[in-house]
Amino acid sequence: MRAALCSRTNIAKLSLFSFLATVVLSCNTLKKVEEDAYLVAKNTILVDSVKVKDDDLASLIIQAPNTSLLGYPLRLNLYNLAKENPDSLYQVWLNKKENRKKRLTKLLSEKQVERLGESFFVAGLGKWLKDIGEPPVVLDTSRTRLSLERLSAYYDSQGYFNNRTKYVIDSTGKKQRAKVNYEIALGDPFIIDSIGNDISSRAVDSLYFLHARQSFIKPGERFDLSKFNRERERLTELFRNNGIRNFQQSSITFDIARDTLSTAADRKMNITLNIGDLKKRGENEVTTEPYKVERIGSVDVYTDYLASNGKGATKTVAYGDYTFHYTDNFDIKPKTLANAIYFKKDSIYRDIDKIRTARQLNSLNIFKYPNLIPEEDSTANQVNYKVYLAPKTKYSLGTNFEVSRSNIRRLGIGMGASLLIRNIFKGAENLSISGNATFGLLSNSVIFQESVFSEIGGDITLDFPRIWFPFINTTKLIPNYSLPKTRIALGTSFQRNIGLDKQTFNTVYGYNWTPDDFTRNVLELINVQFVRNVNANRFFNVYQNTYQQLNNIARDPGVIAQANPDYFNADNNLTTPNQAPEGLVAGTTGFIDDVLNGSIPVSPGGLTQEDFDDVRSINEREIRLTEDNLIFTTNYTFNKNNRNGIADNQFYQFRLRLESAGNLLSGISNLIPFNENNDNQLLVFGVPFSQYLKTEFDYVKYWDLSRNNVLAARSFVGIAVPYGNSRNIPFVRSYFGGGSNDNRAWFPYSLGPGRTSAVNDFNEANFKIALNLEYRFPIAGDINGAIFADAGNIWNVFDDVEDPEATFNGISSLKDLALGTGFGLRYDATYFIIRLDMGFKTYNPALSHSERWFTDYFRNPVLNVGINYPF
Repeated sequence: MRAALCSRTNIAKLSLFSFLATVVLSCNTLKKVEEDAYLVAKNTILVDSVKVKDDDLASLIIQAPNTSLLGYPLRLNLYNLAKENPDSLYQVWLNKKENRKKRLTKLLSEKQVERLGESFFVAGLGKWLKDIGEPPVVLDTSRTRLSLERLSAYYDSQGYFNNRTKYVIDSTGKKQRAKVNYEIALGDPFIIDSIGNDISSRAVDSLYFLHARQSFIKPGERFDLSKFNRERERLTELFRNNGIRNFQQSSITFDIARDTLSTAADRKMNITLNIGDLKKRGENEVTTEPYKVERIGSVDVYTDYLASNGKGATKTVAYGDYTFHYTDNFDIKPKTLANAIYFKKDSIYRDIDKIRTARQLNSLNIFKYPNLIPEEDSTANQVNYKVYLAPKTKYSLGTNFEVSRSNIRRLGIGMGASLLIRNIFKGAENLSISGNATFGLLSNSVIFQESVFSEIGGDITLDFPRIWFPFINTTKLIPNYSLPKTRIALGTSFQRNIGLDKQTFNTVYGYNWTPDDFTRNVLELINVQFVRNVNANRFFNVYQNTYQQLNNIARDPGVIAQANPDYFNADNNLTTPNQAPEGLVAGTTGFIDDVLNGSIPVSPGGLTQEDFDDVRSINEREIRLTEDNLIFTTNYTFNKNNRNGIADNQFYQFRLRLESAGNLLSGISNLIPFNENNDNQLLVFGVPFSQYLKTEFDYVKYWDLSRNNVLAARSFVGIAVPYGNSRNIPFVRSYFGGGSNDNRAWFPYSLGPGRTSAVNDFNEANFKIALNLEYRFPIAGDINGAIFADAGNIWNVFDDVEDPEATFNGISSLKDLALGTGFGLRYDATYFIIRLDMGFKTYNPALSHSERWFTDYFRNPVLNVGINYPF
């Protein structure tokens, strides 16, 4: 019966696949192309007979070929599937929502109404196909000529004013398909011979010559229009940051003298830079006056402008160069605001000071976006500033709710709440208090006495808008415009029926600062994490693979004969600590002890040396994963990227992290004697503290190929080396392989270490290499696709693991890099991306050499669900 059902299922799948394949393959690409017309198949740009591939140039061609997916014009064929003019019938159906069936049944039978509904459905489907599809790009020579004119204009802007262009249409290939060649003969470029100037204002003239060497326009170089635009931007920024607050970019013009009919030897250009006076537009006329350097006069700050209704404030305080106006509704220390304002009395006006002031005030997170209004004082050549601030609400409450499901949790319901208290100590300090709780039902595969789980946690965070370090003024090292912040955080969480039921306590004291929009620094002077395993006796119930490995060794006929019968239950399986009868030692504990102390010796026909090594490894893993951890670290993270907005697909981002654990405690132990355990490890509150050095390097690069096609790559290398008080890295700070953001052909924790075959339930190590390459492309509408290749693995190095298959032993171990390939779909939901990725094990280092390539390719695919891109 089951075999028959499986057979029917496979037949159904095969039928569906055959149907889809028939639909796709039967599509006629030329269905909606007239007989005497041609479908644009390809555009080629030839510059001086050399083929050029350039996105900027390609974007100038008006008629681009229809998009394709791996060479197949999917969107075009979807468009061709739609029936002609479905909109009118469909709109009638949509506009008759109320009682439409009741009205129709008075005129038609129910079967006729049903058929009519089906036709409306077909019409709606046709409209949808047209919306996500793409009409055929039919050759239009008028548009081809216009494209040629745009290409010629582009090379004019590059200094090739005598370029010659033509197009050639090749229609001799496939039926009704045309390839268009755009041919440009550049000729000799025009060269800048001399640069003169005509500057009206003295102040502008002086500033220009002080910084003339930075000009983008230089004699002897080829004419390039883009450099003239960049020069205008440079000069505008220069003048506005040197006192000329109201400088107008339109005041800058260039006179370009050229003779396009001159001989090749005389193609030189004379440039004159013109900078006119300030233009002021009155009611009836436009007047001009010379630009002047302005200085900062008075600066008035209204801290609660909306509450005062623009009529002033109840209290005025002078502090330094500023006058602060307060109301009874809002109070803040003058020094805090003074540190956020960069205008200084009698200093030269600078645009950058205005930008930094707005950025710093906004980063305090206690005001709505500030309004900075200049008031010109022409008699004194100065500008007075009014800074209007509107406070945000003092208290902000946030809530969240989520429902989850996994292979461990049958159903989980999570909820959380957070309270933000702004300006709590009158110095723009923000206090955040949050709590969260998750409750639910465990999967039947989890062997616990109870079927429910819970996790409850909370955090308290206090942010200061400055670097606070006792007895040291850090302003010169980290200026206020870097948006410095000090953070103090405390947090805890409690788990029940999740793994070993961990209780976690953590505290952080650190700083972060952002010098510009592309750089971020995070320094945590103190990061302490204490992890307590409440139910360590559950180890063999949670880590089932480890238990099965130990149980298989114990059940061997030659071994079980030497073991204590009390170690086994009625099914001859080792008992675990929470299964053993009262008064008896758990079978797992007793068996391990007997093997290690020699009560069950290595002997022919019994326990092998390999078995002994495996038992010792299991014992070490149990101790490591069940012991409590005290991690006392200092770390620094540097982030750099050059991305300009979310739509930028041509950028890089770089992250470097350095972490040191246990050194401070080790130093204190030289002054204050600490207790030691049997392994000579120093104890703090009865727990051995971790000591290691850790570094991570993460680099991501995007290439914008064209038309929303993007190639993205990532490389990651991380290593954590234990020493001193540690022989290994705590589980919570180690690395794992696999998962939706790593190697997508393996589940999380199932890859490695090295060429081992996922011997543990949660496989981790202290060295990791990850390399990812992904090609992203549009499919239809908000649906995009991806093809990816993920390579990487984890290894043990410089720790207490000695298994040569799990350790990194130099360059030769790189052959253990696993390779997963696959494809994915992404749905763009505007604010986030919903991602489905199917990964296939292409090269599996855990298999024998002859079976590593493609053996598991279709046998064990992995489906990953994720939010947003993996990198």
